[in-house]
Amino acid sequence: MLIFVEVAGWIGAGLILGAYLLVSIDKLTGRSPLFQWMNLIGAAGFVINSGYHGALPSAALNIVWMLIGGISLWRIMKRGSSTSAT
Repeated sequence: MLIFVEVAGWIGAGLILGAYLLVSIDKLTGRSPLFQWMNLIGAAGFVINSGYHGALPSAALNIVWMLIGGISLWRIMKRGSSTSAT
């Protein structure tokens, strides 16, 4: 179990850092579904890791991070479906 928790945390860190890097070097935009997925999944990894280790402020922050990513993905998909219908 501990190995899963640590791997989830490291993958989460890599995804969030990678998303930030890709936006910073203009390979992705903040409106990119890939950017939002990387942040959402990365935050989930942090929630698993920080929740297991009892770091509740970090877990709470990353739950909010996931919500932001989820809402952003929903808006991207909604905008995409509405533009394809017109």
